[in-house]
Amino acid sequence: MKKRVLLVDDEPRVRASLKTVLEPTYEVFEAADAAEGLRMFKHDAPDLVLLDVILPGADGLSALQTMRTENRAVPVIMLTGTKSVKTAVDAMKLGAADYLSKPFDVEELQIVIERTLGKQELEQEVRQLRAQVVQRYAFHNLIGKSPAMQEIYAKIEQVADSRTTVLVTGESGTGKELAAKAIHYNSSRRDRPFVALNCAALPETLIESELFGHEKGAFTGAVAQRPGRIETAQNGTLFLDEIGELPPPLQVKLLRFLQEQRIERVGGRESIPVNVRVLAATHVDLKQAMASGRFREDLFYRLNVVELSLPPLRERREDILPLAQLFLAELAQNRARLSPAAAQLLERHSWPGNIRELRNVITRAVLLASGGVIQRRHLHLDVDAGDRRPAAAPTSPPSRPRSHANTAPVAPVTDPPTAATTLSDAMREVERARILETLERYGGNQTRAARELGIARGTLVARLTAYGVIRPRKS
Repeated sequence: MKKRVLLVDDEPRVRASLKTVLEPTYEVFEAADAAEGLRMFKHDAPDLVLLDVILPGADGLSALQTMRTENRAVPVIMLTGTKSVKTAVDAMKLGAADYLSKPFDVEELQIVIERTLGKQELEQEVRQLRAQVVQRYAFHNLIGKSPAMQEIYAKIEQVADSRTTVLVTGESGTGKELAAKAIHYNSSRRDRPFVALNCAALPETLIESELFGHEKGAFTGAVAQRPGRIETAQNGTLFLDEIGELPPPLQVKLLRFLQEQRIERVGGRESIPVNVRVLAATHVDLKQAMASGRFREDLFYRLNVVELSLPPLRERREDILPLAQLFLAELAQNRARLSPAAAQLLERHSWPGNIRELRNVITRAVLLASGGVIQRRHLHLDVDAGDRRPAAAPTSPPSRPRSHANTAPVAPVTDPPTAATTLSDAMREVERARILETLERYGGNQTRAARELGIARGTLVARLTAYGVIRPRKS
């Protein structure tokens, strides 16, 4: 579909020549004055405007102001017969995308239009992606109907639009970074950067430079000036994951930054002002770390203005299946579904790895089930080893039912027996599972998976085709 270009110029010859040049590529609309141009701008929805500065009645700069008020997303390129620098500056200040003086080179005009439309598409894509991210972390889209999570969401809503530092605590895999993103994307900083740094992922020699940046020549390998994560998060949010692993010398520097909202790059002397909100997370007990001298007490109280304590998944079992269904929808486009036995097993498991473990289990199960019904065997969960709840009472029936005998043991739901009744069928099933698990471990990379399995890539492709995991190529 052709892009729509609105041409506003009072000279018929200019309009005719420009239309001849542009029409093979674009759908061109013409207007001879500002009033007609503004009417067509409102009703014909152009993708780009070529606007002459000197027009009968209202001039082009006035029309530009009105267009920018009506729809700032539509780029406007100004055209003029004068070469006044002031006119060009005024046009750019009012929001013109570019400026060309007559007579202009046709190739130059085409390049400017292509470049401007390309930039517009990128900006539109960024706006759409940003809107999708904001929508994803909107409160009504956060998964968790349990009372514990509802309390968390209420607290997030209370603190989101403030500058307060927040400490998010909880076991590994409980979604601490997701909570931090929910705070950021429900705040007035949502259009600014969200920058994350895992304090446990970098050695002490690198983390200072990563956090505060460095000047050229500050150390061996510092070949250029480089801003750190704090500067990158200017006017946005800095998320410090595993803050309990931050080395003591850097705890002092972080505390100074939090107090003064200023930093100095490694090797630099300039004090740089920054406006950054800090969110931190940890899975360790910072009070114990303070008692042992591993974490500064003053930094703890500076970070722990508000605490969000995320419950482990085993304490909110009513959220397990909704989360599993969410992961299924993301991974299998709603083609895969859970069998009753698989659903029961998910609910019974204790989930020591929390949400992260659940997502990994669903990812593997989707691969093993080839997008079909996920059975109990596809989950690879050992409930007896993973379930920390007390064991069930003996199942021998009592001599006389009690008044509260609503607790009779219920036989677990089991999947129907598989068709693998022969040795060859069983071996085929084992081979298939092994191949899919290896492929998952290497992120779908067939070459690396084949190397791990000790077979040629062509053999792997043939096996995947035979198992119905991939479709055979048409000859």
